[in-house]
Amino acid sequence: MRRFVLVLMLAVGTALGAEVAEDPREREMLSIASELRCAVCQNQSVAESDAELARDMREVIREQLAAGKRREEIVEYFVARYGEFVLMKPPYAGPGFLVWVGPVLLLALLALSAFLYLRRRQRVPLPPAPELSPEDAARVAAARRQAAE
Repeated sequence: MRRFVLVLMLAVGTALGAEVAEDPREREMLSIASELRCAVCQNQSVAESDAELARDMREVIREQLAAGKRREEIVEYFVARYGEFVLMKPPYAGPGFLVWVGPVLLLALLALSAFLYLRRRQRVPLPPAPELSPEDAARVAAARRQAAE
């Protein structure tokens, strides 16, 4: 009986189920929103955030898309309003250049300083090994003879 009810529900659900149509404008809005940082959350994009400001920003994007604005114009609108911080991927020019090049320069500086430190350390001779006492020398000789046997 359970199988019959399950099959009946599946058949009715399949017959009554409507095909989901995707709105290309909504897809474009989410694409643009994924490039913008939520000013409240700061570690999430506008597309991912549930903050009220992010919802408002998505609505502004929808409105501007409906008005026929291009992607670049919409992004420039938010940059003008919130600054370059709103971009999830900082630009390669201006202060953003430091974000992209800074870690590489820091790594190169650390590698150079490690190289120079190790090079200088190799030039300093090690202190001579301390002399063995006669008792220690006798123990070492006994251990070598025993190992040879």
